[in-house]
Amino acid sequence: MLAVTILISLIGIMTIYSATRPLGAEGHPVFYVKQFSWLILGLSVLFLVVSFDYFWLGRLALTFYIIGLILLIAVFISGRTGMGAQRWLSLGVISFQPSEVFKIIYIIMLSQYLSTIKNSMDTISLVRVFFIITLFPFILLLKQPDLGTALIILIISACLIIAKGLQKKIALLFLMISLISLPFFSNIFWGGLKDYQKSRLIAFMEPDTDHTGIGYHLNQSKITIGSGEFFGKGYLQGTQGPFRFLPEKHTDFIFAIFAEEWGFFGSFILLFLYLVLILRGLETASKAKDDFGKLLALGITFMFLIYFVINVGMTLGLMPVVGVPLPFMSYGGTALLSNLIAVGILINIRTRRFELFH
Repeated sequence: MLAVTILISLIGIMTIYSATRPLGAEGHPVFYVKQFSWLILGLSVLFLVVSFDYFWLGRLALTFYIIGLILLIAVFISGRTGMGAQRWLSLGVISFQPSEVFKIIYIIMLSQYLSTIKNSMDTISLVRVFFIITLFPFILLLKQPDLGTALIILIISACLIIAKGLQKKIALLFLMISLISLPFFSNIFWGGLKDYQKSRLIAFMEPDTDHTGIGYHLNQSKITIGSGEFFGKGYLQGTQGPFRFLPEKHTDFIFAIFAEEWGFFGSFILLFLYLVLILRGLETASKAKDDFGKLLALGITFMFLIYFVINVGMTLGLMPVVGVPLPFMSYGGTALLSNLIAVGILINIRTRRFELFH
């Protein structure tokens, strides 16, 4: 698991270097240097996370959760705005994104609560999960706006609830209420979106509407991926990034740059590496010594899987653009650090599967 994680991260740094390389005499942006620095820091924190029993994460779950909420609220008070969203806090020369850290905290908190439920979830437990643990951070994330992370914590919540088990009558009632209220909440959801978010959804549903306007991102991404053909153009031979045809080339659309240079064959190898990581995570969950470890491993694995599917899907035009990075590949120090912490937790759970219960 660690080897695959490091390998994908190094591939990401190589791709960031290629995507941001200049064509003229101007200097090369130092995004790849910053990403490598965050990788070294993240690996150091990963080994620190592995060194103590994950049992203590459950004991401190509520404390972490409160700190996470405070950080999300602090964004609205003193957060830095960039690319139309207020998501970053600055600590001197370092800026970090609290929402990236909070997704790990949320999984820890939800896993701890669900592990205290001995049987299948009843109505009271379901209400507590939604109104006490999920709703407030979901609203805070939407207000930043960070639609991608907000939707992902909802999906993770649903996945862990299903994994824990719902009473049949509760599941049927929940399904009926969801279907009945869908039109109502859809109108509220659409009305709460920013103009650029609405444009992204329109571009996804009508991809041929405006290739040079709202559909530019998706159109250029598909052109970039398609131009790689089977074996790709070769490393440092891609043109979409350096000529700046593809926006967000080193962040949300880094997979398109990789596919242009390495083609279908290289993309298949990369997807296989992610598959190994996901399967290893599921295996870790199946061998965990307790319910908390099982749910925590499942939550982290679901997180990686959801991020991967959404990011690759949106670069291929199969999903709307929602600003979701590709784990370990996309440029972003806080995202890389939080993902490496998540891998450290998985390794922690796996290495302690034979230890006695506390």
